[in-house]
Formats: sequence, structure tokens, C-alpha cells
Amino acid sequence: MATNGTTDFLDGAVPVAGDVKPDGGAPKVQEFTAPAGSAKNTELIESDVLVVGAGFSGITAIDRFRRKGMTVKCIESGDDFGGVWYWNRYPGARVDSEAPFYQLNIPEVVKTWNFSERFPDHRELRRYMAHIDKTLDLRKDTYFNARVNDCAWDEESKRWTVKTLQGHTAKAKYLVLATGLLHQTYTPDFPGLKDYKGEVYHSGAWPENWSAKGKKVGLIGAGATAVQITQEIGKEADELTVFLRRPSYCLAMKQRDMTVAEQKQLKPFLQALFKAGRESRAGFPNAPFDVGVQDVSAKEREQSFNDAWEAGGFQFQLGTYNDVAVNPESNKIIYDYWRKRVCERLTDPEKQKIMAPEKAPYYFGTKRNPLEQDYYEVLNQSNVHLHDLSVAALDTFTPTGLRTADGQSHDFDAVVLATGFDSFSGSLTRMGLKNSDGIDLKDIWNSGVRTYLGLTMAGFPNCFMAYSPQAPTALSNGPTIIEAQVESIVDMIVKLESEGATKIEAKRSAEEEWKSHLDGMLDHTLFPFTDSWWNGSNIPGKKKENMSYIGGIDNYEKEVRGAMEGWRGFEVVV
Repeated sequence: MATNGTTDFLDGAVPVAGDVKPDGGAPKVQEFTAPAGSAKNTELIESDVLVVGAGFSGITAIDRFRRKGMTVKCIESGDDFGGVWYWNRYPGARVDSEAPFYQLNIPEVVKTWNFSERFPDHRELRRYMAHIDKTLDLRKDTYFNARVNDCAWDEESKRWTVKTLQGHTAKAKYLVLATGLLHQTYTPDFPGLKDYKGEVYHSGAWPENWSAKGKKVGLIGAGATAVQITQEIGKEADELTVFLRRPSYCLAMKQRDMTVAEQKQLKPFLQALFKAGRESRAGFPNAPFDVGVQDVSAKEREQSFNDAWEAGGFQFQLGTYNDVAVNPESNKIIYDYWRKRVCERLTDPEKQKIMAPEKAPYYFGTKRNPLEQDYYEVLNQSNVHLHDLSVAALDTFTPTGLRTADGQSHDFDAVVLATGFDSFSGSLTRMGLKNSDGIDLKDIWNSGVRTYLGLTMAGFPNCFMAYSPQAPTALSNGPTIIEAQVESIVDMIVKLESEGATKIEAKRSAEEEWKSHLDGMLDHTLFPFTDSWWNGSNIPGKKKENMSYIGGIDNYEKEVRGAMEGWRGFEVVV
């Protein structure tokens, strides 16, 4: 987060202080590269299980381990619960998974909470987190403002020792990493950025009370975050210029208010809905038709597309035909329908060429489809301009704005960087996590991510991950896959304890087999043809690789549970 020409956020650190400051500034950014330990926090934190991260994954872990009678403590870099919803405060930030599915299946909380919208915004989600905390008293076991920067396994005691920048030291038999999918912000190495004298904001480090009113604003990016910011800033700024390389294929959100009365009527059926979500591919009980796009008549196909589009959310992507991700011709048909619906709203011909070109820039559904409310209407406005970076790339920032490769200068009062995150592995490789030989995970994963089941890693005894790479994470409703993973981890640990085990560790051969298994799933699909944060290609120098299990939550959980029987792929020491 930075203003007035300073660029403190460029190291990728995330703010770790609280809400809006009295002076309107952003939460303070704390570096995480300082040596672990200090005199500020001398209390030794001891527990059966230590959880790192207090978002959905961390909260679920605290709750589930408590229910099994185990002692659990949590360390969180922010100063409250929420994870991604603690950090995300940019204009328009809201979830794109719908209620009632975007919530945790905690009975005491489900009974006492109602959402106000189908797709809640960041403020409501922080209120939801506060309600969970109040209901379960999570705070008594959580240490805030504690950024982990050293994790080491001690073979003699069979314990993990975890230290923080702020001086905490914690010891536990089991370590659960709940550090999130999209936590580590990414800012490209833009030439001249530090010379720019205007305001600069990364979407991941936003001052809540900032206003674009009366300003000329440049926005770099066109992903889900950029879409949400554009919808808000475009209505307020004197001028907004969006710089993008590729358009997103946005789907209609179809937002609406939700009444307490309708949710009260729904509550008796929620457990059945949660179960159906858990047994589905993406966490929503809306399976695609068991036919391909071209197996039905044009009339029937058009009606199906219309129905899915009007339903809103991800129904158009997840609930139509079964060959969209494998058949280029079928993919073109669904893209052409999408383009037709977009061009009904985005009527400027020049803007259509950039945002919905006749020839698809990439296959539909092979990168994230953001949900939008009035994105294309905002883009239609005369004060909103588009600059295609694939035609004229960004050359350099200047003291007053930026210059593109066509020689054009663009002056701005403020620049917004919606440039994304080092996804999947970014947070895990920046916390000083070392294997039993003392080698840092960032060095181990430099040549590619390696896990077994997306839950464990060879060389890291008694260490588990949730909402992690090499799992259905990016392709799923967050709470659903989180609960599937955390409950599997809890059951693994309970089983280990019942067997008198001192440690468990994935075999290297199991990692290799899991990687091959995931890559094999992509054979004959269209996913490998598209670069995106799903495969790490948004980060220079990062290996482009598949980091998702595309077989669905239902099949993933069966594979995990199957491996637990007889500890297939694991080494267990009693």
C-alpha cells in the first residue's frame, strides 16, 4: 500500500494492522524478512496442533480439532479473523460464491446467522467472521499480529517450533498451514514506478475511505479484482483508463437481497444442501448435463444457455454441457453465446473489439470467469477508456503517469494495481518453512510444487496444508473444499494418535505419482493452452505447471480417504 509516490507494498508484504486509520491512511505494512524472535513476546505457546492463518481454513481447523478434544492454537498475521476478507477492502470487493453455500458448516453458527445478499460483500463477510468468533470464542486460542518467519522440525522431540517476526515462539506436534490461496500480492517490476508522484494502490492493500471522485485514475488489470474495482471507480472518477492484456469472460452475477424469512425457511434443508455440495465437483449441487454442446439442437442449446445465464453465478459455466473444457468446437459455441450476451450491453464497437473480440483470445472456462453486476455498462460510459496492452505495452511510469509503447503519455492522479497474487505457493514459500534437513520450502519448490494429495509434503513430518496447491482449490467453492480437507487432516491425526504414532510423512514417490496423476487429468482438455494464475504463469520466473486437481471435490475426497486406509503413500513412525 502506498500513496504520494511511496511504494512500500512492492515487496509483496500485506498490511498487518487494523481497520482504517484516523488519518485515513492504509494499514501499516510490516516486513517479514527480519530475523525470527524478539523480546516483545516471550510467552511459549504450546499445543497439540498449531494452525497458521485465521481465515476460513484456520477457523475450520480450530473448530474441528476442538471437537476432537485436542488443544489447538492459531497464529495470524492480521489483527482479526477473516483471511482474504480481512485484507480485501477495495471498492466493490465481494465473494463470487453464493449464499447459502459460501459459509462454514458449523451448526451453532448456521442457526444464528443470516446473510443480507446472495453474494455478500467484504464488510458483511467480516461481520460473519466476527459472529463465528463470538459464537465459538475463537479468540482465546488465537494470536494476532504474528507473522510467521521461521518453522523448524525437531526430530528428537518430534515437535515443530514456529517463530514470528513479533517474537512469538510456538511448539506443537502437528502443524497445519492455513495460509490461503491468494494472500501474497504481486506487483510487476514496472520501470519508473518509484518515480511516479501520484497515488498508487494495490488492490490487496487498500485504504477504505479513499475516493476517486474528481480524479483521473489508471487501472492496470482485468481479472476478477479489476472487474469489481472498475464497476465502482468508473461511476465516481472523472476519468478511468483500464490497461489490460486480455479480457476476462465475465458472467452475470444476478445479485439480489436475501430476507431473513426466506433463510429461516431454508435452514431445515441446509444440511442436505451442504452434503450435496460436498458430493459435487465444485461445491455447488449443479452438475452439467450428461451431453455435449453439439449433441442437442441449436434451439435446445440456446434455451439451456439462456436459462443458465439468467440463473446467474457460475451456473452458465458449471451447469450446462459436459464437453466445454475438452472440445474446441463446443468451446467456441459457448464463447460465441457469451460474446453475444456481452455485446448486447457493451455497445461501443471499439470496446467490443478489446473486451469481446470475434475470435476468442483463449478457451472459455480455462481461466477464472469473474462475476459482474454492471461491468459492461460502466465500460460503456464516456469517461471510461480502454487501452489494449497487447497492442501497445506499458513502456514506463513517469512522474505524472505512464507511457505506452506507442509513445502515448497518460497522466493520472492515481494508479490502481489490480495485478494479482503469487497464488497457491506464494504464502507457503515466504514463511521460513524448512524440512527436516533444514532446507527451505522456497528452494525445494523452486523447480515446481510437490505435494501428496495437496495435503502433505515429503520431508515435512506432521505438517499439513489446507486450501492448498494440487487440490481442487481454485476450481471449488472455498468453504466446501476447506471443510473436506480440514476434516481429512483431523481424521488423519486422530487415527495417528489412536495408533500411537509419533510422526507421519509423505513418501517422495507418492508426490511424484500425485503430480503425474494431476497432469494426466489435463490430457485431452483445453486447460494447458491458457496462461493464468491457475498455472503460475502470471509470475515471472515461476514454473508454469498444473496446480489443480480437476476431478472435483467428490472424487478428491474419495482419493484422500482411500489413501488413509493403510497409510498408502505415507511413512508412519510409531
